[in-house]
Amino acid sequence: MISIERSLDTPRWQRVALPFVSLILAAIISGLVLAASGHDPIATYRQIYAASFTSPGALTSTFVYATPLLFTGLCVAVAFRMRVWNIGGEGQLYMGAIGASGAGLLLGGLPQPLLIPVMIVAGVLAGALWAMIPGLLRAYLQTNEILVSLMLNYVAGLVMYFLIYDSQSFWRDLTSPTALVFPTGKTLSASATWPGVVIGSFTLPTGFLVGVGVAVLLFVLVRGTRFGFEMRVMGDSTSAATYAGMRTRRIILAVMALSGGIAGLGGASQIGDFGHVLDPRGLQQAQYGYTGIVVAALALYNPLAVIVVSILIGALTNAGFALQGPSFPAGLVGTMEGIILFSVLGGEMLGRYRIRIGSPLRVAPADAEADPGR
Repeated sequence: MISIERSLDTPRWQRVALPFVSLILAAIISGLVLAASGHDPIATYRQIYAASFTSPGALTSTFVYATPLLFTGLCVAVAFRMRVWNIGGEGQLYMGAIGASGAGLLLGGLPQPLLIPVMIVAGVLAGALWAMIPGLLRAYLQTNEILVSLMLNYVAGLVMYFLIYDSQSFWRDLTSPTALVFPTGKTLSASATWPGVVIGSFTLPTGFLVGVGVAVLLFVLVRGTRFGFEMRVMGDSTSAATYAGMRTRRIILAVMALSGGIAGLGGASQIGDFGHVLDPRGLQQAQYGYTGIVVAALALYNPLAVIVVSILIGALTNAGFALQGPSFPAGLVGTMEGIILFSVLGGEMLGRYRIRIGSPLRVAPADAEADPGR
């Protein structure tokens, strides 16, 4: 008989080695897929590396794609770590973009060192408040936060479209002749533009630096604070947390607000670092919130690992756009991302569980033990 049992103790070397082995396996399987589709795997990997890191401007583009994935990955990681399934990072990022762009337009006359923190705070608050909706429903009405947060993504998208295409809102440009024909958002002032860190020909987005700081703070929060301990306990067993006297409702609300605030910060970064205008179509087509779920899963919900994985997925995304053409369809990049995801999750499952082959242990009935002569 074959059974699957949970491993009570996973060696440290195994926890370190499994992700690397999983990535090597993913590279081999992806190479087979590339070969089956008529592409030389070695040559394709070289092209992907060049398009992601070494070609002129490639490294900057990789970090442009990695920055929103860093925020949405952290958004998912902090919630999933406590078994709160926040699937609404996409909508929370939209609301963060709305809040940050609104603050940037309203206070565009402020100097840059003051305006950037204001935009960050506005984006965080907008994302956190949007995430509190499924958080409150989960904490007090026991509703399914997966469905509620997912549906709110579409609501947030419709709000963005309404502000730019279906109303004469504060966010919409109503002055330029082009905007009267093709609706568009107002462009933020120069003081609302977040300056990047220029290193030679490479420009590191300010938002990525902020995201790295957030990841470090989350790691310390989860590992070294009482709130992080309560999160870990609730992630293992909500009933145990309740029995221990923890205020589970408040913890759920705090985690959802924290998760949504991080996604909202990603929306603020999209406005300040890159777009400088509220662009509903561009944000929806990018689907950063849904890709962030993949990033968090690959990082095994470790905030520091999210940094590395976001760069990896950003590199693959950048390479996909650079190599996309008649001979290299965009679907191949998505296929490779899926192979990496399943390989890493499969390796994690092998680390947490073991396969037992053999007959199950049989326990003698109590009455047979009492009377051996029967």
